Amino acid sequence: MDPAEEILDIVDENDEVVGQAPRGEATARGLRHRCVFIEARDAQGRLFVHRRTATKLVFPSHYDMFVGGVVGAGESYDEAALREAEEELGVTGLPRPEPLFTFLYEGGHHTWWSYVYQVRCELPVRPQTEEVDWHTFLTDAELEQRLGDWTWVPDGLETYRRLRDFRAR
Repeated sequence: MDPAEEILDIVDENDEVVGQAPRGEATARGLRHRCVFIEARDAQGRLFVHRRTATKLVFPSHYDMFVGGVVGAGESYDEAALREAEEELGVTGLPRPEPLFTFLYEGGHHTWWSYVYQVRCELPVRPQTEEVDWHTFLTDAELEQRLGDWTWVPDGLETYRRLRDFRAR
């Protein structure tokens, strides 16, 4: 199926479902929907970092330090987190991602309720070629060095900042 045709739940400022729309329409009209962000680390504790493909609907060819994506209509955040992590990492049998916190992302034309997770992936990754153009695992220090050099997805940067604050508490 064309990703633009995927049906999403449209939600209000309280994350209550108020309707449904195809993903392409939700993106074009700036309709609030739901997304998951999963921090994936390998056995050495390094973070999975990737560059999105040029064909992505939102933020094409940008770097990201999370795997994840939209939550389908009727799908739970937890279901979406496991599905998205396995799809983007190209693995099966991943442990269920651990939920951390939620927040409302509002960035220009884009807005979505975001649920942030973490997962340890000790399996060899084979990232989905439709989603991931390039990937590597970086230490936290290596990631910090690249934050000012690479073009990052804005929602991922916001999520990264919130995750750092969450862990600092």
